[in-house]
Order: sequence, then structure tokens, then C-alpha cells
Amino acid sequence: MTTSAQREFTFPLSRRGDVLPEEATLLREQQPVARVRTLTGDPAWLVSSYQLAKQVLEDERFSLKDTANPGVPRQYALTIPPEVVNSMGNINSAGLRDAVMKTLSPRADKELAGWLEAEAHRLLDELERQGQPAELRDGFTEPYSAALHCRLLGIPTDDWRRLMGGIDVAFQTSPVPFEGSTPNWYKDLGYMLDRLNADPAPTEGLLGRFVRLRAERAELEDDELLATVALSLFGAGAVSTSSFLLHAVIALAQRPELAERLRKEPELIGRAVDELLRFNLSIGDALPRIALTDVQVGEVLVRQGELVLVLIEGANYDPAVFPDPERIDFDRAENPHLAFGAGRHFCPASALGRTHAEIALQVLVERLPGLRLAFPAEQLAWRPGFIKRLPERLPVVW
Repeated sequence: MTTSAQREFTFPLSRRGDVLPEEATLLREQQPVARVRTLTGDPAWLVSSYQLAKQVLEDERFSLKDTANPGVPRQYALTIPPEVVNSMGNINSAGLRDAVMKTLSPRADKELAGWLEAEAHRLLDELERQGQPAELRDGFTEPYSAALHCRLLGIPTDDWRRLMGGIDVAFQTSPVPFEGSTPNWYKDLGYMLDRLNADPAPTEGLLGRFVRLRAERAELEDDELLATVALSLFGAGAVSTSSFLLHAVIALAQRPELAERLRKEPELIGRAVDELLRFNLSIGDALPRIALTDVQVGEVLVRQGELVLVLIEGANYDPAVFPDPERIDFDRAENPHLAFGAGRHFCPASALGRTHAEIALQVLVERLPGLRLAFPAEQLAWRPGFIKRLPERLPVVW
């Protein structure tokens, strides 16, 4: 794909997560709906302005579910079964939405905030005991995020590492299917089935809710669907919350004046997290949709069956909506970012994600006031071929 200046671009864009890819700005300014070729070699439309991104995400003529259909153009090869792509649709069709939404609401667990704060302090106690430099990804962001999702599901917190290992395989982005993807999925699905049918049966979290529903409704006998919903929730939730937290830490570690402001003005934490959500580049790959009919998007007529990719970093850095977008501004009057998506597939765990991040970041800036990267940010190694932009390690000192 070329712009009017005949500059060539590749997609996905740079995997480095601490610098906005320059192509995002060029595409938005010159071709907000641009023709690209995906990892699989399929053609797609890449949408990079805020207005058009929001249009696509809110328009039900663009389907997420249908991206898993056979024969459609793909962003990358499927590494999970097609039915998992539309897990929330499966939840709705099985009448499980209430159970999932209650699980994802921070208000449903009156002890959650205190538990999250205690967990954050426990992990930092261990990091301080080990001494600095400390590995923040393995020592804090992943176990903290995974522990939350273990609690939500009602599974042992000690099992977090084996489940996060499954995510490392499940969320690989590859041009072709690879051998380990199917056994990886069924290994973790088997774990969820075992937990669902354990003796004694689970009583806490989502699995506990599913056990009670199954007892009340004779028609609810699809244990594999219940386990798929639980596993999908863990995978999508744990990787998203952990990766965002990593990006937020990198941003604050490079801008000590912002961390200092949060220490002095803790009431800002809600606005700060929203701004860090807008600013962060963790999403990595664009959000895919298949056009169900011909739809006009800007100056382009997208044809039925074509793949549309919504570039979140293009939209969230659009100066038409966010003045001075490459500056982190905790005082933005409005912040309608698209970090949680929009429309039917707006992230149902957005309130939980905010609570998770607010508590973690407040504890971090209070406990580690001198927090900074152990070496220059440009030397961080960013994981290739993954659905999120992730540093392989995040060594810090304080």
C-alpha cells in the first residue's frame, strides 16, 4: 500500500510499544481508509481516523463474529476454535449473560478493592525483598492481573502461571495455522472442565455461578460451552489488563512528574487511568470486522465480505478529538477514547479494568516513588508476532 507520496507501508505496524508508529499519523492524515495486505496475504481496509473508526465499531453492518467464517479474508490465521471468536455471542445465546456481567462488575464483589490493594502490596513486598533491579512484568503486572481473573472465575490463584503460559501460545499472530495452537486450546479447556466438574464443586466466582445455573436449568448441559466462556474471559481479560498496566508503568517511569502528581493528588487517578488508556499502544493489532453489506466509510465504498481493520492508535491520537495527542494530559476535559472499543462489542469489563489499574498504579507510585526503567526504553525488547505489544521483560529500579 502506498500513500499519495508513494510511501510504502507494512501491516501490522511497528511492534515497539513506547513510540507511536509514524505510519499511524501519515495514514490518518493522507488515507484514513487505506488498502493494506494482512499477515495472511489477504486484502483489507485499514481505518485510522477517530470519526471513521467509531463509525465502523458502532455500525452493526460490520461483524466481529463473521471474521471466523471459513473463506473470509483474515487479519492472521486462527489459533483458537472459530466459535471462541464470538464468545460474548455464545454467552448471549446460552442465556449466560447475567452471570458473566455480574462477575465482571466490581460492585458485585464488595471486598474486591481491598483484596486488589492487598495483592498489590504483597507482590511489591516480595519485589522489595528480592532487591533491585526487579522484573516488574513477571513479578507484578502478570501475577496481579492473573490473580484477579482467577478470583473472578473461582479457580486457585496458584494456577495463574500455567494459564498465562497458554495465553502466550493462543494469542500468537501467524500468517498460517501452527501445530501447537489446537492442543494448547484443548489443554486449557480441559483444565476449565476439570475445575467446573470438581468434587467438591466450585462455589465462588463465575464457575460457581455456572454450577448453580446448571443445577437450576436442566437444559444447560453444555459443559464445554461453559468452560469455553470461562477460558475466554480469563484469556482476554488477563492479557489486556496486564499489558495495559505494563504500558502505564513505562509511561509513568519515563515521566516522574506525572507519578509525583498522582502521589500528591490521588483523586486524579480515575482521569489519569483514562488518559493512559488513550495514550497506550498495547492493543498492537487493529480490531477486525467483516462487512455484511456494502457500506460507505469516508471516501471508500467497502464491499460486502471485505475485511475492515480499525487502528485504535490512529483514532486515539487523532488531534481532531484529542488536542496535542502525544502528550499525556491528566486534565483533558473530555476523553472519549476507543481503548475499550465501541458499539455492541464495547468491552464489558471496562469498569473492572479501570478499578484494577487505578489500585495498582496508586500503590506503585506510593510504594516506589523513585520508580524508573533500569535501562533506556529504546533497549526494551518487544515481543514479535503477538496480539498485544508487550515488552519481554520490564526491569525497574526505584
